[in-house]
Amino acid sequence: MTQSTLASEFELSGVGLHSGEQTRVRVSPANLGEGRYFVRTDLPGAPIIPATVEAVSQTALSTELTGTGDAQIRTVEHLLAALAGMGVDNARIEVDGPEVPLLDGSALVWVEAIAQAGLVAQELVHPPENPQLSPVENPVWVRHGDAFVAALPAAETRFSYGIDFEEPAIGNQWYSWSPEAESFASAIAPARTFGLARQVDQLRQAGLIKGGSLENALVCDRSGWLNPPLRFTNEPVRHKILDLVGDLSLLGTWPTAHYLAYKASHNLHVQLGLALRLPA
Repeated sequence: MTQSTLASEFELSGVGLHSGEQTRVRVSPANLGEGRYFVRTDLPGAPIIPATVEAVSQTALSTELTGTGDAQIRTVEHLLAALAGMGVDNARIEVDGPEVPLLDGSALVWVEAIAQAGLVAQELVHPPENPQLSPVENPVWVRHGDAFVAALPAAETRFSYGIDFEEPAIGNQWYSWSPEAESFASAIAPARTFGLARQVDQLRQAGLIKGGSLENALVCDRSGWLNPPLRFTNEPVRHKILDLVGDLSLLGTWPTAHYLAYKASHNLHVQLGLALRLPA
């Protein structure tokens, strides 16, 4: 068995979606078995925040992790999706603020930086006993109302997602992605986060999306997209798969399964991850 880490480090900076704060991120190689983890370099002692499903502290329109000394890091899902989707098992992620920058609203810029940094293999001399490496043998479901997310037994890993919105430009969309058939970099990473114009004022009054703009998110109203063109005709549902990949990367390694979701959320994604941690 092997794991992978980066061949060299890279840095990117930008504005956080919810905080509106400018932060810089340095992603560096990490040792075998260390996994993916964050370091808040702006806080005393540079506390570590593990990128694990048990570290999730809240999921309001993004995924937030809490680590040593209650240090927190928000909106981790796009960067983590890029690392997992590109096969980076071990990475040290230093951030000088409370939120990972949104960049263009997708994982594409992260993927390009990872590709430029390159990967190196790390051989496991004594593979650890990790039940998460085993395929899902029985269906695992999490639901709330008509929304659900599930892990179903399958011969290979696949992510399928459905969304349904009143806005005609989005409507009902389904997409199914297999990592073995399509690369994450081309099929999922370019899909940007999206929002509804009718919700913007309410969210900002709630202290959210302070850094959101037409430069880093697709915005839709009843008449259509305010900032076309789209990168895919079904870009919104592809972005939901991106979020699901990022949230389930908190398991460290995905169990082989068909992950099926409909109208789900970060909260349901994380609940599924926690359920998959439980003994069968």
